[in-house]
Amino acid sequence: MAIIRSLLVIITLAMTAFLVAIFTLGPGLLENAQNQVAGDKGAAPSGDALALHASLDIADLHADTLLWYRSLLERSDRGQVDLPRMIDGNVAVQMLTTVTKSPSGQNYDSNSADAGDTITLLAMVQRWPLATRDSLFARATYQAERLHNFAAESDDLEVVTSQEELKQVLKAREGGSKVVAGLLGTEGSHALDGDLANIQRLYDAGFRMMSLQHFFDNKLGGSLHGESNAGLTDFGRQAVLEMDALGIMIDVSHSSPQVVDDVLNLIEGPLIVSHTGFKGHCNRKRNISDALIARIAERGGLIGVGFWSEAVCGDDVTAIADAIAYGIDTFGVGAVALGSDWDGAVTTPIDAGDLAYLTSALIERGLTPEEIRAVMGGNTIRYLLEHLPQAN
Repeated sequence: MAIIRSLLVIITLAMTAFLVAIFTLGPGLLENAQNQVAGDKGAAPSGDALALHASLDIADLHADTLLWYRSLLERSDRGQVDLPRMIDGNVAVQMLTTVTKSPSGQNYDSNSADAGDTITLLAMVQRWPLATRDSLFARATYQAERLHNFAAESDDLEVVTSQEELKQVLKAREGGSKVVAGLLGTEGSHALDGDLANIQRLYDAGFRMMSLQHFFDNKLGGSLHGESNAGLTDFGRQAVLEMDALGIMIDVSHSSPQVVDDVLNLIEGPLIVSHTGFKGHCNRKRNISDALIARIAERGGLIGVGFWSEAVCGDDVTAIADAIAYGIDTFGVGAVALGSDWDGAVTTPIDAGDLAYLTSALIERGLTPEEIRAVMGGNTIRYLLEHLPQAN
């Protein structure tokens, strides 16, 4: 019996040590495997490039940083975004999107909505609240709560939900402050948990941009990477109309071409494609057609150029600059913005602290200072000042 008791003690201790290792080391190991910085970022920016970069108001339309188990306020040796690196990169505005479901075996070609969900496991390993185990809405609001808590702890981060709040941040930056405006968006409207009333609840939690799909078809309609290629469902049409009525900016990244067409025909306002490439420049499944991009641009919409290889057909900063130049030449400078997809399980050649390398690459590509100022943030800030609610 003594031997059995000793074995049980050893087994218990081993299991405890294993669980401690999972919960303490697991989150970092998972993120290190997903969000890497690798590839050629080019030569060090010149003095002139650094001077231009310092004069910019930089804005990025898509980062999934709130998904990961680390403080946004502390400089990290993993991932691609944190507040110190955003300050290093002179970021003024960062849209932070909440990921709530990703199918097992995720790919750009075809994913089943019924495939196992990797975010469930990630939520368990990262010790998210119990409510997030089976509620996608709870996952979105938990990530939003994290952003609000970070902002409450720092004078250098403000959650922006209105034009007036954004103007206050920009005014502070004009006075020498390094404060960064953080905005909330969803990565797919499966975060509604099938309940239209949750649109208002997400708005009340601070969400000002909502994308409709992610990597799988959902109750609103088809995904660019789903199985149906379907357009908006009746529920999807109701959801889009409700978002539009509330003034929520609608993001059609990951939506099927038919969904994009349906949304363009359903509402009159401009759309956002928060993180993408241009199919005419990089013919990959990830990118919707130039014809649809042209319709979005003609409507006054914004196209956020991604920083990863499947979006721009290259793993260096030059590829990002080439995609931006293509967008300007094809759709006009006013339609093009940054949509990095940082911390979205992608590898990028630069992180938030390295943005001066992109400014330098755009100079080398032949863009004028005015064009650089527009695509690096001016277009996004103008759009937000036009489409955010006037006051909170």
